[in-house]
Amino acid sequence: MSVTRRVTFRLYPSTTQERQLFEWKRLHCYLYNACVEHRRTSYQKFGNSINYFDQQNALPAFKECWSEYKKLASHALQATVKRVDFAFTRFFRLKSGYPKFKANRRYKGWTYPCQAGWKACTEGKNGYLKLSNLGNIKMRGKARSWGTPKTCTILFKQEKWYASITIACVPSRIQTDKGAIGLDFGVFQAVADSNGGVIDNPRFIGQAQEKVNRLAKKSRRKRPPNYKKRIRASRRWREANQAVSKLQAKVARQRQDWQHQVATQIVSCNSLVATEKLNLKGMTRKARQGSKRKRQKTGLNRSLLDVGIGNLKSLIQYKVTEAGGFYIEVPTKKLAPSQTCPNCGHRKKKELSERVHSCQKCSYTCDRDVAAAMVMLQYARGQELSSSDVESPTSVSCGSMRKVGALKRQKLVPNL
Repeated sequence: MSVTRRVTFRLYPSTTQERQLFEWKRLHCYLYNACVEHRRTSYQKFGNSINYFDQQNALPAFKECWSEYKKLASHALQATVKRVDFAFTRFFRLKSGYPKFKANRRYKGWTYPCQAGWKACTEGKNGYLKLSNLGNIKMRGKARSWGTPKTCTILFKQEKWYASITIACVPSRIQTDKGAIGLDFGVFQAVADSNGGVIDNPRFIGQAQEKVNRLAKKSRRKRPPNYKKRIRASRRWREANQAVSKLQAKVARQRQDWQHQVATQIVSCNSLVATEKLNLKGMTRKARQGSKRKRQKTGLNRSLLDVGIGNLKSLIQYKVTEAGGFYIEVPTKKLAPSQTCPNCGHRKKKELSERVHSCQKCSYTCDRDVAAAMVMLQYARGQELSSSDVESPTSVSCGSMRKVGALKRQKLVPNL
């Protein structure tokens, strides 16, 4: 079965190519801001709502007026316009704030939504990337499984250039064992399984926090930028902030590597994985204004984000699905695994300070998190659930570039 996977390669452009990449990034940023201003002005002054197709159809005239955009790929410009449409769609669905203008220094890059304008000359290991009107750029990286390249996103972060390529491939993963396991995620213990195993929280942020504080103290002693007063940042301020960013990027890489190792270890021994359904956005929400435990809540949020529960669950899900296993999320509010005894099913409310499960009815005793994992596994075994998500093909919304094409074709069909 063919699936879509993303592979990131490090790019090594020449001096001339890097100068051109910076110029293209600046032009895409200006186009993004122009589309935001177009929608805002049209609605506030004229009462007209501008959609994606209106701005897409205006691109040829826009390129005639601004000739420097002619060197850029047309599909890449349409993807930037589509990015603005995504931002407004999220705003209208009350999932984010009103779209703002983006500064050039914060604009990451642009996307080629199809196979036009670029070509990945590689078999999955190193090679070079060919961009129209720019030439070949050396790249370095390795993919677990290689297939047909579909899209390409050029990114600039941490003073380095990257190419994030999506491919349609048949993943090659070793088949899992016939075991079954329940997983409970936490802060003190990152993962507790139904077999009694416990994986401690690596606390990458805590290990690097002292260095981050020391570098941040140096940064506060330097001259920061003030863009309203047109005061530029000092060279030493930029160097101190780059050092902080470099250290935080290292922590993110360490966490991601640890998550892949843990997910692979779990999937290699089990074909059925049962976890709890968590509202991570609500769990990591900021403390209420005026709360007396604001510092405690901040520390709890930092510990939750240090584990990366959401990404860890996603890695386990796609790895076990690729290997032919089943991934089940247990409804936490309905089952209450932390309050239920895995031996007799007796339910009693526990305080967060109670780390040992001791049933008053059957006298069964074990670790609280391990008991919750056992309850989730028992529930998953008793349910006849499917691990595959079924999408309804009846409704087509203006979402991805693929859906845009489907919507166009739908408009061409006459109403009978």
